[in-house]
Amino acid sequence: MNAKPEVSIPDNISPSFAGDTSHVTKTQTSKRESRLPFRIRVVEDDEALERALKVRQSAYMRHVPDFARTMNEAESYDREPGGLVLLAEAKLTGSPVGTMRIQTNRYRSLAMEQSVKLPEWLAGRMVGATRLAVEAGEPGRMVKTALFKAFYLYCLQEGIQWMVIAARAPLDRQYAALLFRDVYGAGEFIPLGHAANIPHRIMAFEVETAERRWREARHPLYEFMIGTHHSDIDLSAASALNWPDTKVEFQRVASLADIHSGSRNTAGTEPFFR
Repeated sequence: MNAKPEVSIPDNISPSFAGDTSHVTKTQTSKRESRLPFRIRVVEDDEALERALKVRQSAYMRHVPDFARTMNEAESYDREPGGLVLLAEAKLTGSPVGTMRIQTNRYRSLAMEQSVKLPEWLAGRMVGATRLAVEAGEPGRMVKTALFKAFYLYCLQEGIQWMVIAARAPLDRQYAALLFRDVYGAGEFIPLGHAANIPHRIMAFEVETAERRWREARHPLYEFMIGTHHSDIDLSAASALNWPDTKVEFQRVASLADIHSGSRNTAGTEPFFR
């Protein structure tokens, strides 16, 4: 298993080189250090997976109890190559406080593609986040935000071009606030057969332009996402995907992320951690 540090992309470095950080100097990567009251790590064994399943089922019981009752065991996607499960654990008690599952299209199509056909403009190296779950209340908001940062850092680490998510209401509004764009009609929800026909909003996020778009929008999470190093987010146990090509060639169409149906989404409509 290849160990890799948290990867950060300075303003003056093209994300096209996200997979190769040998050219990045110490000065370029200097950031403000901040500690979190929990740690995020990659699930590596059955014990850690059980802890992730516990917080996952508990969180889903609050919103979709019938579906949550079927979530007491691991799913095939939890152990498949090309993906990973993140686990957040409180430093004080050691208890699990959040989890997220990440799946790429390195070896197979994204899970949502069982239920929907993605448009042609959405192609290349893609990653989806599913089974996002955090503890209830105010503490869970920060856990959710940090899990998203771990998701973003993983994309940089592996040279991912597109984040693609399927979000239930009201979580969809939080992704819209992060500048995710609707893949289909603006605000459109689609029942997903592989997810108990629960309506989801399919949204995408172009990784290459993230820093610029957050900066230009003066996004309230810009400093957290870009300007701060969180050593409590540890992705070192994530296996390298070893994509067939050696360098990511991001799509160069001008403002690609802004010309599709979700272009009316704006920053700051609802904080992600609310």
